[in-house]
Amino acid sequence: MDALGNLVRFVLMPANRYDTVGVAPLIRGIEFDAMLADKAFDSNWIIDDMNERGAKIVLSQRPQRLEPLEIDDEMYKWRHLVENYFQKLKEFKRIAMRSDKTDTSYAAIINLCAGLINSQ
Repeated sequence: MDALGNLVRFVLMPANRYDTVGVAPLIRGIEFDAMLADKAFDSNWIIDDMNERGAKIVLSQRPQRLEPLEIDDEMYKWRHLVENYFQKLKEFKRIAMRSDKTDTSYAAIINLCAGLINSQ
């Protein structure tokens, strides 16, 4: 997502994989100032990568984290943009029901719907 909450890039992952597996290909070659994410992305290697990039880390932290991260409370409020975007995508029945038979057609419908959402 960009700063306005619009889809920039996505990677389809198998349902039985951790979300963190898709992070590396998703952020490869993109420069950004902050990463807003949920608990699924609270991983040490992701945090280390963000620190190397100089990007702020704004995420819900797992309760097991021994040393809680300092996060920007004001920026944390922006996470709702990501959640709102997913809700807009799920308004399209074909996406919410995952009714496409192939990953290619599913990715195509996500791109189509993202274009419609961004044009409004």
